[in-house]
Amino acid sequence: MRVSVSTFGGSVYSVELKKYKTYTQEPLVLFANDENKFGFQFWGNNNNVETYKLFFEAIAADTILTTNGKSHQSLTMRLKAGESSYIDYTYTIYAESYLIDFDVKFTNMDRVISGDPSSIDLVWDALMPQFEKNAAKESEYTTIAYKLPNGDYEELKARSDADKDDVTTRIAWIGYKQQFFSTFLISDDNFLNATLESTKVEDGTNIKAFTSRIALPIDNAANDELNLKMYFGPNHFNTLKSYDRGFEDVVPLGSWIIKWINRYVIIFLFDLLDNKIANYGLIILLLTIIIKLALFPLTYKSYLSQAKMRVLKPQIDEINKKYPKKEDAMKKQQAVMALYKKVGVSPMGGCLPMLIQFPFLIAMFMFFPASFELRQKSFLWAEDLSTYDSIIDLPFNIPFYGDHISLFTLLMALALFFTSRMSSGQMADANAQMPGMKFMMLYMMPIMLLVWFNSYSAGLSYYYFLSNVITLGQTLIIRKTVDDETILKKLNENAKKPQKKSKFQEKLDAMTKQQQQLQKSKGKK
Repeated sequence: MRVSVSTFGGSVYSVELKKYKTYTQEPLVLFANDENKFGFQFWGNNNNVETYKLFFEAIAADTILTTNGKSHQSLTMRLKAGESSYIDYTYTIYAESYLIDFDVKFTNMDRVISGDPSSIDLVWDALMPQFEKNAAKESEYTTIAYKLPNGDYEELKARSDADKDDVTTRIAWIGYKQQFFSTFLISDDNFLNATLESTKVEDGTNIKAFTSRIALPIDNAANDELNLKMYFGPNHFNTLKSYDRGFEDVVPLGSWIIKWINRYVIIFLFDLLDNKIANYGLIILLLTIIIKLALFPLTYKSYLSQAKMRVLKPQIDEINKKYPKKEDAMKKQQAVMALYKKVGVSPMGGCLPMLIQFPFLIAMFMFFPASFELRQKSFLWAEDLSTYDSIIDLPFNIPFYGDHISLFTLLMALALFFTSRMSSGQMADANAQMPGMKFMMLYMMPIMLLVWFNSYSAGLSYYYFLSNVITLGQTLIIRKTVDDETILKKLNENAKKPQKKSKFQEKLDAMTKQQQQLQKSKGKK
């Protein structure tokens, strides 16, 4: 990275990440704007002192530093506040690191700072520029995040036009997070408290304005030092994790089981393939195949359960004829459940395997838009798999859809339509009982996802497209191996077997029998 420090305020004015470009292929420069502020604010000599409005001078023979493979180099900026009173900002850069040291030293500042303060305020205001193609989607990931000393991670509402948080507890670090890049300010001694505020900006250049007022502990203004650090770099999960400070929490992987799947399954497989294959379209294809093969037993079990329900449809129809009246709905339901129990079929047998697969679908939904690896990686007609692909740019904007047509999203919707059409044939009984379900699954879902995913990551739409195509293939293969007559024969054999009571039913029967005997004994007395 290339870091520029300004004499005006003595702070980091800009950071260029040399490996990366904006979506317009301009140099990627973090927060280089004259409106940004970074410095201390305190009351001194009967004046409101704001160091970010004062000039510093460089205390160095050479103000151009480069590591050149060395361990580190430092630059000190000094703000003179009177005879032998000054504040030093010392920046230390390291080879091959996105982390720099930022040490603040107060010398004889007790002569300047009024009173005997136990803390000093740090002001950090910055405009977050647009780096990605889809500003609206980038804005949904751009927010202020922070980590507490106990490990808890919090962030302001990114989807809100404005949000504010008064953090009254100690804070380990505060991060200005964007979709794929972040800036962290870290204190090993922890910040005392902070007021954080985010506001949406629509000026065509920036997307958010961040404001922070941070309290830092100061023991002795005459001679005290604050040891801080700054991170300027990508939101790459493994890179962030390597610093062992919990930075990786800014990557939105979901919560609970979804986060577990992303962290220990999806990212693991993705990194494994990434080390051997350069084409990200091929990586997503292989990732999809691996996941679908791993989940195939559940797919097979779900299909088999649906097939059992299908072959029982004639018997279900007979029960429906036997109880045609609405007031007999309870009797009809009991008769159907008795049939299922008799032949050994669970009505939830087809749903549970699908529900188990559902977390993987959500995990992918979280992973792809936040995956730094896909940023500006092209595949076929998609120039950037981390954002939408466009085969036609419309001269107008369609509400909820956008001003373009994404081909991967269109292919995904078509694949989902054919997958749903095949599945609807397997669930004839369910469709008969809930006629609206067929319309919902067959037509509404593909249309809804077509609209919803049009501005989402092309990599995500491509994955769902591949997933549905593979599901179609698996279903066709299963159809050839599963015979309805064989299933019906097996169910009829189950019906002839004596029904074994569950342990719960045995206990229930025993309790009922015991209660009946107790009532008989009372009747005799």
